[in-house]
Amino acid sequence: MSDLRELYQQVILDHQRKPRNFRKLEENCRHVEGFNPLCGDKVTVYLKLEGDVVKDVSFQGTGCAISTASASMMTEALKGKTLAEAEKLFTEFHDLLTGKSDRTDQLGKLTVFAGVREFPVRVKCATLPWHTFQAALHGEEKTVSTE
Repeated sequence: MSDLRELYQQVILDHQRKPRNFRKLEENCRHVEGFNPLCGDKVTVYLKLEGDVVKDVSFQGTGCAISTASASMMTEALKGKTLAEAEKLFTEFHDLLTGKSDRTDQLGKLTVFAGVREFPVRVKCATLPWHTFQAALHGEEKTVSTE
């Protein structure tokens, strides 16, 4: 169990210090802002679709290590996925963090976030980028809030 916690901390800190896909997509993309008023996390997710495939996804924003790492790892996991695969990944990630499921079939590296559910207030930090991605995927234009 301590090995899993150590891995969790290493992965989170790595993605917080060097977030992947931390940039603005300029052309032909959807973008939605997300906000967590409890801890001040702010994220903008940029999404470029090509047919029913996530061609590119990126983010910008400020937030805690969990929020930043979640956004970073989310962008890595979603690139190249079909819309159906992206929806399934969102559901599996969300269900794992909210305790609705222990399934990790499709999560790969994202499984390290399983420990977040032990800290209910931090679940919103980890899921904010994902809810923001969902809004962009569905073409919503309002700011996503965890409240």
